[in-house]
Parts: sequence; C-alpha cells; structure tokens
Amino acid sequence: MGTDNSTFNATQSPEQGAASTHIQTASIVIYCVIFIAGTLGNGLVIYVTGFKMQKTVDSIWFLNLAIADFLFTAFLIFSIISLSQSHRWPFGAFMCKLNTFVSVVNMFASILFLTAMSLDRCLCIWVVVWAHNKRTVIKAQLISAGIWVIAGVFSTPYATFRTVSASTGNMTCYYEFKTNESKWTLYTFRFVMGFVIPFLIIVMSYVSIGIRAMRMPRTRRRRSRRVIFSIIFAFFICWLPFHVCSFIEIKAVTNPELWTIVRIVGPLTVSLAFLNSCLNPILYVFMCEEFQKKFRQSICFVLESALAEDHLSFLSTRSMSSTFSKASQKSDTAATLDRIDPTIYENIPESTVIITEGIPRTE
Repeated sequence: MGTDNSTFNATQSPEQGAASTHIQTASIVIYCVIFIAGTLGNGLVIYVTGFKMQKTVDSIWFLNLAIADFLFTAFLIFSIISLSQSHRWPFGAFMCKLNTFVSVVNMFASILFLTAMSLDRCLCIWVVVWAHNKRTVIKAQLISAGIWVIAGVFSTPYATFRTVSASTGNMTCYYEFKTNESKWTLYTFRFVMGFVIPFLIIVMSYVSIGIRAMRMPRTRRRRSRRVIFSIIFAFFICWLPFHVCSFIEIKAVTNPELWTIVRIVGPLTVSLAFLNSCLNPILYVFMCEEFQKKFRQSICFVLESALAEDHLSFLSTRSMSSTFSKASQKSDTAATLDRIDPTIYENIPESTVIITEGIPRTE
C-alpha cells in the first residue's frame, strides 16, 4: 500500500544512504509498535463487541471497523520482515499480491466504516424519530456487507499491478505499471475515494453534530467538541501526508531530485497511515460508555478468577458471577431510575408507590 519499495534501491550518496538506514530502523520500530498495539487493541474490541455486548447498530459498526483494522495491522508483519531485510520480499508472488490486496481492502473498509459511522451519528442527532424507527441491526449488517464488497472491488486493481522482481539481485514486491497514466489513475482514484469524499462527509457530519451539541449542557458540549476535533484531526493527519507523498513519488519519475524527499518522507507517511488503525479503537470504541462498562466487568472477572486460590476457584467463580450479576442489576436499575421523569409520580399518592427490588410499581 505504501510507496514503491523498488524506488529505495536507487543509487544514493553515502549521506543519503545513512539517512535511509536510520529512517528504515525507525520505521521498523514504529511498525512493530503499531503491529502490537493494533492487533491487541482491535482484538480486544472484537472480543467485547462480538461476544460481550448486545447486538446493536453501533456495536455492528465497532465490530466491523475493528475487524478491518485488525487485519490491516496483522498483515503488517510481512512488511516488517521485508523492511528488516532492506525491502527484500521472501514470500513469493502470491503473498505479494495477497498482502497488497488485504492491506488496501482494509484501508478502504476502515475509511468507509468511519464514514458510515459519521453519517449514522449525524442522522441520530438530527432526525431522531426516523432513526429510531429505521435503524435496525439487520440493515447495519447489510450495509457492512456492502462496504466489504465495495472495498474488495476498489482494491482488486492494486493487487493486479503488484508483482515480484529480482532486477536488483534481491526479490522485491512493487507496483509494475504499463504506463505512467495508469499509475496516475489508480493513485488519483485512491485519493478521491479513500480520502477526499470520506473526509468531506466526516467533516460535514461532525460539524452538524457540533451544531446540534450547542443545545447540550456546557460540560457535555466541551466533551463533544473534543471528541469531534480528535476524530477529524486524526483522520486528516494520518492520511493526507500519505496521499501527497504518493503523488510526489509519481513526479519523481521525471525529477530525480524528488527521490530524496520520497526516501525520507515516504516511510514516515506510511507509518502515519498505519497509525490510524491504532487510533480508531481509542477514538471510536473506548469512548462508548457501554463498551467501557463491559470492558471493566470482563477485566475484573478475569483478574479475580486468575488470582483466586486453586481449591476455591470454582466456588469463587460462581460467587463472583453472582456478585457481578447483582451489581449489574443494581447499576442498571439506578440508571433506569435516574432516567425516569419525576413528573410521572407527581399525581400519585406517596403511600401507593412501592419500591420492590429497585423497580417502581404501584398498588
């Protein structure tokens, strides 16, 4: 998905060679951090949203976004191995195409899911009644399946042009374009469909949400602004440099002086693009209150079960399950009482209202 690896094998001065070595080492470290953080973070999100949370429209978005980012970061191991061997590709032609296809398809899928989530949140804020009646899990699953199909169609040409060559003595995986125009076409298509249109939709959606958030209390309004700014800023910073560097790479074919910029800036922009897959779980999922609740319950249960004495493990597990169930019921009941409009009971005599197990009923 990144810049053409074959371009880094061009003749370069000793100073440029030393700079390229340092950048390559830094890229390997960054890739390893992204690989570990991305697989663990997105894997945790997949576990919680897929097995612990109730199936809702939001959980469907979170789950598919996490799957896209998980596959994106998991296949990063091939790029790490190749980069550690000075861009030598030891995995063969099929894995060269497959790695590119998986990387690009999940890039498009991740971006499209972010766009769908932004539109969905905007509709929930502005057309509440319509969203309440029309938003269903089935429709979210169908839209998610459509996004994966679209991402696969968009990514097929990039895998087609990917090939393996031994022209420099080592096997390298790179793009082989028949003409420069075909390269311009694919890079422009990726820029428009993978950045410009999604970015405009995301910005307009969250600006609309921000306008609506002006009616919220001051504390919630500040938090909403921080979240909106973080989402837009992360998307812009992570992806714009990558697309700009891709166009600079095309111009470098006729301007050798630009190769220095590509060698230095290229790996850094690719690292930023990969970093977005680590930020998505933090920005979109860990800010979800339901996810935080399920996450804390799961972690506490696992830790207490692991630290329990062996001869009491079965009893401790059952008692902890009962405790968590009661605590969850009490917290849910308290939250329900907090949401009940007090005016409901204004015309009911006090003696007729009875609280049984935390649930209000009347005799």
